[in-house]
Amino acid sequence: MYGEKVVIGKGTEYPLNGILEFPDGVSGPVPAVVMVHGSGASNMDEKVLKLTPFKDLAEGLAAHGIASLRYDKRTFVHGRKMMKAFASGMTVREETIEDVLLAIALLRNDRRIDSGNIFILGHSMGAMLAPRIDAEGGDAKGLIMMAGTPNRLENIVLRQLKQGQKGNRMLGWVLALENKYFAKRFSGLYDMSDEEAKKKKFAGNISLYYFKEMGQKTASDYLLESSKPVLIMQGGRDFQVLADDDFKAFKEQLASRDNTTYKLYPELNHCFVPAKYDDITKATKDYSIERHIGEDVISDIAEFIHAQQ
Repeated sequence: MYGEKVVIGKGTEYPLNGILEFPDGVSGPVPAVVMVHGSGASNMDEKVLKLTPFKDLAEGLAAHGIASLRYDKRTFVHGRKMMKAFASGMTVREETIEDVLLAIALLRNDRRIDSGNIFILGHSMGAMLAPRIDAEGGDAKGLIMMAGTPNRLENIVLRQLKQGQKGNRMLGWVLALENKYFAKRFSGLYDMSDEEAKKKKFAGNISLYYFKEMGQKTASDYLLESSKPVLIMQGGRDFQVLADDDFKAFKEQLASRDNTTYKLYPELNHCFVPAKYDDITKATKDYSIERHIGEDVISDIAEFIHAQQ
């Protein structure tokens, strides 16, 4: 494999460095994936402490003859400028979707890439957004959704605050207050006008409109309007997105949908490496131990991609 440095959005207000990873020894156009980050500011490897999910996936897929494009997230590179945009009611479209569409366009214009076999691979919130990205111009061959959820983002925020209450007594007390406060802030969210939601803040410069705009349609809503092949993947010991809630909900809500494949990995965490802890309050400890995504996950993704050709 070999990586080429690229720039997503070159000449725009938000240029982003990236790497286009190619497999070695493959002649002719190859299939490719575009990787979509989870929430927060992430670099092109989606690095979280000692874990690098996107780098692992890129290197692993290259060994299976699949190219990939990963890049720094807009909030990682242009954080200060983005905070001003958040304050004025920015949505996930400006934060994430616009750059994914530019990345897909870059792949389609590369003769080494099979333009009819480009896949969107989203992780965490990126998985939540993958069906929307496809519907709003991505037009991918298929979707790979890793640790996604059909629930609305605000519900995940409240659930994680509740989970955190199981930590030490003082932390639990603080998080209980935050949960109560934010639950009140989110109350009636979809009855608010857009302007009202933009004026009310969730935290920092992020407005409630960010949640309202994203929550108008869930990942399942988009998927039920599409017949494209989808691979939904979940770690059984993920404490950020839950197998017994989110993964189960996908199966129930998409029961009538064809072309949907589900993969559950009982011992893996949110980043698809073997879990060390099962407590969200120990996320830092869990992610501080270097591990890499295994061949079982890589080969399942590769088999899904090759099966669509």
